[in-house]
Amino acid sequence: MRNLLNSYFLSTFACGSTNRAMMGNWDLLIQQIATMAFDIVLWAIILGTIVVIVLDNRNPVKTMAWILVLIFLPIVGLVLYIFFGRSQRHERIIGKKVYGHLLRKPMAEYLAQPAASLPASYASLISFFRNVNQSLPFEGNSVEAYTSGASLLQSLLRELQQAKRHIHVESYIFEDDAIGRMVRDVLMEKSRAGVEVRVIYDDVGCWHVPNRFFEEMREAGIDVRSFLKVRFPHFTNKVNYRNHRKIIVIDGSIGFVGGMNIAERYMRGFSWGIWRDTHLMLKGKAVHGLQTAFLLDWYFVDRTLMTSVKYFPRLDNQGASLVQIVTSEPVGPWREIMQGLVKAISNAKKYFYMQTPYFLPTEPMLIALQTAALSGVDVRLMLPQRADNRLTHFGSCSYLEDVLQAGVKVYFYQKGFLHSKLMVSDDLLATVGSTNLDFRSFEHNFEINAFIYDSDTALEMREIFLQDQRDCQQVFLKNWKKRPWRRKAAESIVRLLAPLL
Repeated sequence: MRNLLNSYFLSTFACGSTNRAMMGNWDLLIQQIATMAFDIVLWAIILGTIVVIVLDNRNPVKTMAWILVLIFLPIVGLVLYIFFGRSQRHERIIGKKVYGHLLRKPMAEYLAQPAASLPASYASLISFFRNVNQSLPFEGNSVEAYTSGASLLQSLLRELQQAKRHIHVESYIFEDDAIGRMVRDVLMEKSRAGVEVRVIYDDVGCWHVPNRFFEEMREAGIDVRSFLKVRFPHFTNKVNYRNHRKIIVIDGSIGFVGGMNIAERYMRGFSWGIWRDTHLMLKGKAVHGLQTAFLLDWYFVDRTLMTSVKYFPRLDNQGASLVQIVTSEPVGPWREIMQGLVKAISNAKKYFYMQTPYFLPTEPMLIALQTAALSGVDVRLMLPQRADNRLTHFGSCSYLEDVLQAGVKVYFYQKGFLHSKLMVSDDLLATVGSTNLDFRSFEHNFEINAFIYDSDTALEMREIFLQDQRDCQQVFLKNWKKRPWRRKAAESIVRLLAPLL
C-alpha cells in the first residue's frame, strides 16, 4: 500500500511540474511576443519621426542631431522630440492686420521726425531690420548702461516710483525673493494709486514661483499674464518656445532692456563670484519700439489690442543716439537677430567684440566670425570661465578651437558668471539685449535687442568690454589643444547635442 501511495504522489508531482513548465513556457512566449510587438511599434514610430524630421528641411546639423538621439536613445529621444523638437516655424502667432494696427502710431512718429541721417556703413543693416522685422530707426535717444544689478535696481525703482500713467513689465524670470518682492510691492503700490500695471512672465522661467506671488499682484489690480502656459495635454507644443525678453516701459517714455531678469541672484551673484550683466535704460522715441514689442506680446497672451495714443506719447529728443529695437521669434521664415548679427560681423572693418554666457553658434554665425577674423578684423569673444550650466558650457568650449584657428581672440571671465549679451563694432555699432549666441536664442526663444548706431555709445560699450577684459584670462590655441582628452571627448559628445540645448 505504501508503495502504491508513493507512486501516486510521484506521478502527481511530475504532472504538476509538467503543467507548471508548460505554463512557464506560455508566459515566456507571451512576454517575448509582447516585447517584439513593442519593439516593432517603437521603431515604426522612430522611423516615422525621422522621416518627419527629414521632410521638415531643417538645418542639416540639427536634423542629424535629432536622428542620432532617436537611434541611440530611442525612448528618451522620442520623449525629448515630442516635448522639444516639433517645429512651428511656419506658423504665425500675430496676424499682419493686428501688427499693422499696432504699428500705426509708431510709424506716424517715425515719419514725423526729420529725415534720419543713417550711417552709411550700417544703412543696409538698418534696412534689413526694417524689411524683416518692421523695426523703425528712431533718432534723438539717450542710452544709459548698467553693468551691475544693484545700479540697475536703484534706477528702476526710482523710475517706477515716478510713473504716472502706466507700467509694462515683461520678464523671463520674476522671482519670489527679496528683489522680486521689492519690485512687486512697488508695482502693487502704483496700481493702487491708479497707474495701469501689466506684467508678463514666462511660464517655464517661473515654474517654481508659487502662484500666490502673482495672485497678490492681481488682488492689487495688476493685470498679470503668463506666456505660453505649459499644462498637459498641451504641454508638448509649448515648452520649447519661451519668452526670454526683458522689457520694462514706463509711461511710454522710459524703457529698460537687456540681460537682467527680476531676481536676487542678479544682485548678489554666487558664492564663487559676481553676476556680471549688461542692461540699458532708454529715453526717447526708441521706447516706442519697446512698447510695440510688449503690446504685441500682450495681444498674444490676452487677445486685447491696445493702440491708444497714451501708450505712444509725443516725445522730444533726449540724446544723440539712433536706435532700433529688434525682436526675433521661433515662428516665421526668418531669424532676424541672428541674420542681423551675421551681417554686422561681415560688415566690420576694424573690430567686433562680443560677450555671451553661452557660445553654441549656428553655422552662418560661426562662418561669419571665422571669415571676419581671417580678413584681419580684430574679433574678440568673451565667455565665463565658469557657467551656471555645466552641460552648455562644455558645448561652448567645443567650438573654441574652430574660432581660435581662424584668429578670433577668446577670453575667459574670471570674477564670476558673465551673463552679458553685449556686442560692439568699429566705434559706431553696439547692441545689448536678451539674445545669447546659441541655437536656443536664435531658433527657439522670443528675444529682443537694442541696436544702437552712435559713436559715443559704442565707445562706452567698448570701454566696458575692455574693462572686463582686464578680469579675464586669454585662451591660446597651443594651450587649449593640451586640455585632457576626457574633457575633449565630453565636449565633443555635448556638441552633437548643441542644436538641441
